[in-house]
Amino acid sequence: MAAATPMLKEQDALSPLASRFVDVGSLPWKPTQCEGVEMKILLEDPETGLMTALFRWQPGAKLPLHEHVEIEQTYVLEGSILDDEGEVTAGNYVWRPAGNRHEAVAPNGALVLGMFLKPNRFLDGDLEGQELK
Repeated sequence: MAAATPMLKEQDALSPLASRFVDVGSLPWKPTQCEGVEMKILLEDPETGLMTALFRWQPGAKLPLHEHVEIEQTYVLEGSILDDEGEVTAGNYVWRPAGNRHEAVAPNGALVLGMFLKPNRFLDGDLEGQELK
């Protein structure tokens, strides 16, 4: 099975069709290439690009210009994420179609659940051509 939760204890002992119960609090925060943005990967399939993760944005953290290669979904648990199309606040949700391009910032910080079919592709600066990881 290619889909997995990195660092999930005893995952290898589970049968392929067993449910994976994830103690999110025990998973480590992992830095991303974007200063002030960390993530906890809840589910990923490196072969397809599928990923569900929690993202913790420090106040003022910014995601530079990037493109959503496939549909991306974001549910904001705390704080808000702002871009040139609008702001998504705590308790609210936004999804973006494939091809959507934008920069995003968390003016006061944020905790968000992000769901991706394929990783975002950065289009500007030092991260150009890279995928969020």
